Amino acid sequence: MIKKWMMAVAMTSVSSVLFAQNAAIEPFKKGDRICFVGNSITEAGYYESYIWLYYMLHYPTRPIRIYNIGIGGDRALNMVGRFEDDILPHKPTVVCLTFGMNDSGYFEWLNPKADSIGKARVAESEHYFTILEDKLKALPNVRKIMIGTSPYDETMKNPKNYYPGKSQAMEQIVQFQKQAAVNNHWDFVDFFHPMTEINIREQAGDSTFTLTGNDRIHPGNAGHMVMAYLFLKNQGLGNKPVADVQIDAAGSKVTKAENCSVTGLSAGNGAVQFNYLANSLPYPIDTISRMWDNPRPQSGASKVIPFYQEFNREMLTVKGLKDGNYELKIDSVVIGQWTGSELATGINLAAEASTPEYEQAMAVLWLNEERMQIESKVRQYYWLEFNYLTDKGLRFNDNRAAVDSVLKESQKNWFVASKRDNYREARYPAVRHAWERQMDLLIEEIYTINQPKEHKVTLKEL
Repeated sequence: MIKKWMMAVAMTSVSSVLFAQNAAIEPFKKGDRICFVGNSITEAGYYESYIWLYYMLHYPTRPIRIYNIGIGGDRALNMVGRFEDDILPHKPTVVCLTFGMNDSGYFEWLNPKADSIGKARVAESEHYFTILEDKLKALPNVRKIMIGTSPYDETMKNPKNYYPGKSQAMEQIVQFQKQAAVNNHWDFVDFFHPMTEINIREQAGDSTFTLTGNDRIHPGNAGHMVMAYLFLKNQGLGNKPVADVQIDAAGSKVTKAENCSVTGLSAGNGAVQFNYLANSLPYPIDTISRMWDNPRPQSGASKVIPFYQEFNREMLTVKGLKDGNYELKIDSVVIGQWTGSELATGINLAAEASTPEYEQAMAVLWLNEERMQIESKVRQYYWLEFNYLTDKGLRFNDNRAAVDSVLKESQKNWFVASKRDNYREARYPAVRHAWERQMDLLIEEIYTINQPKEHKVTLKEL
């Protein structure tokens, strides 16, 4: 049964990838306020942060604001309950909605009656989604983007958290999400099928490979990068270079300058010089895993998706040079050495971590990471408000009774305990306001330092 399902998903994913290539949705525009609404995978914050980082770097004069509106453990049912208090206050112009991992259940799939239970879970999810659907329809000036959830990896070789059949229920949820997008003329982005296809493809050579973690549920940094790639690709943003410079050294002329300007060109006596101003910055890739119990860093995604080829090309091509080795400098920094034939083919400066523009982009990355860490503290606060204090009749009370309840529950509930100390701070409005101010200042700084700068490029024969 599972093998047949794997083959069906693999075939479906082919059309899904083609859909992503051919049915582009509108990119975010300047001033957009985008809420990504989801469960713990969204709450982790990375795929939204990776998407925003692309916009920060590629469109530095088109500022947008992205909000993490994820809550761990959430189903469509829970999102109905927090819609007005957790989403609308941000005054979104775009809402991206995803659910399905928790809706489809877990231990139920070990029950002899798993099939009937699974059908009931899917039906329940669809029921509560119709309520969400009505709430979204009541916002005619807000764009809606449905996101088919990242997959539960049922096919990896791993004894942990194996719930046979869960993936099929998740696929049914993705299908009704997609159909709702069609019916309402909303946008739709599919993570489920392309990521499942990558898992199956890579597991043919390494049975332990997964874009999720050992729990089969939560993507690591590489998985989040794949999700960001799929989202950006659906927005039709692939194959838009950071910059593309082509120079004819023999004729001392610029033959191409895409998304950049090249001035003051001089060529001769084994040297080429020009002033270079790109409209975008390269996208730096993190090489450290930042997800608990998941060893795959963001850079691991480059092994399974063509991110550099499609989204991170800062190309320099110099033809007409005689044979020999050439040293490339940008400003006073030595970037590397290449042969005349390599330069004639073209080099990707985005892959060179020593360029001044890469260093500039790294500062943006770290500020964005800092913003994300502060936002994580805000999300921990909302997790307690919606997933624990609501049931106690203490939502947003933030008083001594709420603190005592959290402290007592933390003695037996790991999820509450992990957010207890954060709540001690976050229950004070002044603290939360300060966090918001910090994020605003970081975003303001990002959109100050991300403005491209002109550089002096020098090629000299050695």
